[in-house]
Amino acid sequence: MAVKITYFVHGTTTDNEKNLATGWAPGKLSDAGIKQAKELGKFVSGKHFDVVFCSDLKRAVDSAKLGFDNYKIIKDKRLRECNYGDFTEKPSAAFKNDLAKYIDKKFPNGESYSDVEKRIGDFLHFLKKNYDGKHIAIVAHQAPQLALDVLLKGRTWKQAISEDWRKNKAWRPGWDYVLK
Repeated sequence: MAVKITYFVHGTTTDNEKNLATGWAPGKLSDAGIKQAKELGKFVSGKHFDVVFCSDLKRAVDSAKLGFDNYKIIKDKRLRECNYGDFTEKPSAAFKNDLAKYIDKKFPNGESYSDVEKRIGDFLHFLKKNYDGKHIAIVAHQAPQLALDVLLKGRTWKQAISEDWRKNKAWRPGWDYVLK
């Protein structure tokens, strides 16, 4: 059997609008982000999920509650954004153009993308053990989605980073993954 995963990114935050890196800070949905999260419910109205998981950071929790109000929502800290350490709530231009630098090297006083991969790998093991044959939704952040591309789609971190939809603003209402 397999676990079908549909991944959703949280709504736009006030930090996003100011080009700041939120990292492990809670983050607050902007007016646009609230609207996006509410509209998410319309995009998924024809789909059924057995459960919805979200990061425990405020912006993901708020997005999940607004978009999936008819579902049981489970917060999981393994789905957090990468800990940007000293770059948290600083201009993202300071490092976002060279993310590959932090694949194995930790952000100053933070974590690396390889650390995120370990967290997401642990989460996927949990899903396979407890939700095999189910369809789940995840509401989270950039780094966990890139880790899914690495773990489930066979991309390298450099590929996942360079092909990230955020670079082309190619958002869509959900990305599908299969955990076999």
